[in-house]
Amino acid sequence: MSPDPSSPDARPEAVEPAPTRGQPPAAGRATPAFTPPAGWDRLPSAFGPPPASGRIRSTPEDFEVIEDLGFEPSDDGDYVILRVRKREANTQWVARQIAQVAGVPPKHINYAGQKDRYAVTEQSFSILLPGGGDPDWSRLAAEPGIEVLDARRNRRMIRRGGLAGNAFTIVLRELAGPDGSPVDRQAVEARLTALRERGLPNYFGPQRFGHGGGNLPRALAVFEGRLRERDRFKRGMYISAARSWLFNRVLAARVEAGSWDAVLEGDAMMLEGSRSFFKATEVDAEIRRRTAEMDIHPTGPLWGRGAPLVSGEALALETAALAGCEAWQRGLESVGTKQERRALRLPVRDLSWDWPDATALRLAFSLAPGAYATTVLAELVTLEASPADA
Repeated sequence: MSPDPSSPDARPEAVEPAPTRGQPPAAGRATPAFTPPAGWDRLPSAFGPPPASGRIRSTPEDFEVIEDLGFEPSDDGDYVILRVRKREANTQWVARQIAQVAGVPPKHINYAGQKDRYAVTEQSFSILLPGGGDPDWSRLAAEPGIEVLDARRNRRMIRRGGLAGNAFTIVLRELAGPDGSPVDRQAVEARLTALRERGLPNYFGPQRFGHGGGNLPRALAVFEGRLRERDRFKRGMYISAARSWLFNRVLAARVEAGSWDAVLEGDAMMLEGSRSFFKATEVDAEIRRRTAEMDIHPTGPLWGRGAPLVSGEALALETAALAGCEAWQRGLESVGTKQERRALRLPVRDLSWDWPDATALRLAFSLAPGAYATTVLAELVTLEASPADA
């Protein structure tokens, strides 16, 4: 999930207590009305309308995520790397339970990123515990939905975004054609083949923006001083949502222009599997070849202070896409975020599928850090409501 919690905040005009196990806040509190920008979730598809409709998360087991840290613990050092499997539990809640068992402040618990709540996920946490002598981690098993898989010492803590990627196994159920007719397997598999061969637009998923996009107006209220959020985590979510929305606007413009997977003059091109990028001041045959082979990707802005990192044709497109967003841009600069880049294209690694029955499709694939499985699914199916949305 999204790995960088940028820092934004605002006063809680009705800041709820931290939820337990990812449940919604208690009723009875007055909450100010926040309306997201019009069209915030209108994200054009690169491939046309989805060839099917279906349902995800009929049960938590239909949505499995396995985090890949990209390293093996060193078996010595001041940190414990605790590997857990969680079911229907959000990451923050699990981190608080770990802190209680370890007898340390929550700030000594770190993890690479949030994982889905209505799912079965494997995730690692680092706990600062110098001096040896580990807690009885089996006490965590008393909490429903947590299973301890491994505990090993390490010399470094886990940092936000510090992972190699995530592997997903997802079952889509009640599949049908867009008009309610029987699902056209050939059309679905043709779309899957296109996703495997071309990748897809690397949109931030809807969970980045909170329920109904509510984190976006809260971000603007923070920027304008109308909201003073004391909870640093919430403040960070609001700021990250604002950056993500501006990125999605640029990406949507490039999808509509047909350039989301092509290089423009002045583009900042990111190396696959890396956050390093370079400016394509001249677009030659070699740059085009590497782009077509998905060795490098065009990028979009994660807004913040500093000069734009693109020029020429790419800058002109981004400027047009962000017209009318000046308050958001100034707000992000005012809270100290810096200009960064994110790949516009998302490769779908190791994509495979099978059909458990006539109306169910099981997908397996891996994504880079910060990418959203729901973004992949949105190119394939129109998703119906599920228990996770209730």
